[in-house]
Amino acid sequence: MGWQSLLMFTILILGVIGRSDIISAAAGVLLVLHLVGLNAIFPYIEDKGLELGLFFLVLYVLVPFAAGRVSFSEIAKSFVSVQGLVAVISGALATHLNNKGLEMLQLEPSLIIGLVMGSIIGVVFFNGIPVGPLMAGGIAALIMQIIQLTS
Repeated sequence: MGWQSLLMFTILILGVIGRSDIISAAAGVLLVLHLVGLNAIFPYIEDKGLELGLFFLVLYVLVPFAAGRVSFSEIAKSFVSVQGLVAVISGALATHLNNKGLEMLQLEPSLIIGLVMGSIIGVVFFNGIPVGPLMAGGIAALIMQIIQLTS
């Protein structure tokens, strides 16, 4: 078993300890693919995995609209109420941070281990929900920018 397999196994175990089915499943799938010699599929997963994951996330978010559980008046309110405007601004800020997180992870992929560990700590000790490494990476990138500006 190479270091890659050991690392995926460790992440799988950390995901189980942290009660993160998504982290555990992802590490488990990659571990199995590696152990059976299907490493050739990794570049495809790396290239298309983010888009595919985001596609399913957007599907999930849009289902209430497609199912008619959100009225047009509720949608309109989101652009004129204080809560709605805060939501719009938060959405714009979140997408910007996600982009910064993606850029940071592309430049320094080794940081994913720290983000996964932080996600597990958040799940175990703060009853958090691990929504993904992009936002965590975006927050880390923002903190790093603040550190650079203040030092």
